[in-house]
Amino acid sequence: MSLPITAVFDELPDPRRETENKLHRLTDVLTIATCAVICGADGWDAIAEYGDTKEAFFRRFLPLPNGIPSADTFARVFAKLEPGAFSRAFGRWMAAACEGTGLVPVAIDGKSARRAKRSTATGCLTVVSAWAAENRLTLGQVAVPDGSNEIGVIPELLRTLDLRGAIVTIDAAGCQVENATIIREQGGHYLLAVKGNQPSLHDAVQAVFADACERDFVGVAMDGGESSDGAHGRQEERYTTVIRDPEGLPADWPEVAAVVQVNREREVGGVRTTTTHYYLTSYAGTAAEIAGWVRGHWGIENGLHWVLDVVFREDASRVREGHAGANLALLRRVAVSLLKRAPGKRTTPTKRLKAGWDDDYLLLVLQGITAEVVR
Repeated sequence: MSLPITAVFDELPDPRRETENKLHRLTDVLTIATCAVICGADGWDAIAEYGDTKEAFFRRFLPLPNGIPSADTFARVFAKLEPGAFSRAFGRWMAAACEGTGLVPVAIDGKSARRAKRSTATGCLTVVSAWAAENRLTLGQVAVPDGSNEIGVIPELLRTLDLRGAIVTIDAAGCQVENATIIREQGGHYLLAVKGNQPSLHDAVQAVFADACERDFVGVAMDGGESSDGAHGRQEERYTTVIRDPEGLPADWPEVAAVVQVNREREVGGVRTTTTHYYLTSYAGTAAEIAGWVRGHWGIENGLHWVLDVVFREDASRVREGHAGANLALLRRVAVSLLKRAPGKRTTPTKRLKAGWDDDYLLLVLQGITAEVVR
């Protein structure tokens, strides 16, 4: 009998040399670590302790010829394991597990573990993730290397993803011709926030809307819509306008189908503010569709980043040796994905506790990965 998750690691290259000191199979090390992180472990000592405590459980599925690995073994393996290959191993399952009709919205955004110091632009370990918000899945991640920043690794992440049937949303920092080109080459559509970091594009998009207003939108292919919500003393109204086949944009932007203007009016405590935001997209969708994707982009903050910090204490993690920080960050993201998809209406913290207490429930969590999907 085997755990479904072991199929994820079948073709993953082992970074260790073949010596007599290599006592544990790579699949065993990674399976125990994944289960431990799902169940509450936050570091190597906790992962090893979880493995020792649950050894009888793991022997039902794993050969474990030399027992449970030590904390030092977990640390060494994760420091050496190539993070791109590790991410792709999980990414194959995650992409296949995305369900639904229409385009799958995929948000690209970065997050830092502030106590894991590195020589990046943020001064700490920073990981850029692709998050399928509606499916609650991390599709892949790339760690920012020393001497670089989030913008520099977005193209690398995009190239690892199968984006057929996806609409990729990125904030203004990632509004780059290269990113738009890669998304289209990978079979997806893009929806990019446009701000002052692309001044010629920003001015051209504003000019499209200014010209349409002067013409009172006569002869303009467009769609509009509005929505509102409010709670706890806050009221917000949003007006979305989509202009299709815009003219006058810089020629190097690939396959532009529409430009978008979103006006937001917010009232909090009697104070009213108004903001205007612009977007560029290769998909000529309706105003309602695009407004939903614009709002949904920030689901990565609530659905992933908040959970990582509050439930998994990622911001407090000091792990940074070799590739260990990036690989442990991926395990946390996989754990979030599996726990959110696990059966029951419990909160993520409660599901995590229950998985640690109840082996049968842990098996239900792991059923989010099936061998059929992985293959």
